[in-house]
Amino acid sequence: MEASRPSGERRRFQRIALQGAVKLYARDGSWPADLIDLSLRGVLVSHPAGCDQPPGTRFRMDLRIFENLPVSMGVSLMRSDATQLAFAWDRIDLDSFARLKRLLELNVEQPELLHRELTELGR
Repeated sequence: MEASRPSGERRRFQRIALQGAVKLYARDGSWPADLIDLSLRGVLVSHPAGCDQPPGTRFRMDLRIFENLPVSMGVSLMRSDATQLAFAWDRIDLDSFARLKRLLELNVEQPELLHRELTELGR
């Protein structure tokens, strides 16, 4: 069964609001940010001062939630505004993916959708 989405909603993956610390690394600098939410494919963070990169810029992101081991991933900036940066991740090591999956399993409102989303990742 397909989850209902608000009109105009393009997201295929559930987003989970969590508090966490983020560190962004690009060729010309690094910036701390706060996690706003994450999904199996994307991450939304606060817009750190001085980080004025255009969409398409690639970053390495280290994400830490609840003082756990970091989830490290390669991400691309999809969009930004004055307060937020939205990323899609495109590279992640197996250990970080396992930690990300576990975080989502523990915090998702609809666990059955998470299993569908995991299947969609392989497509």
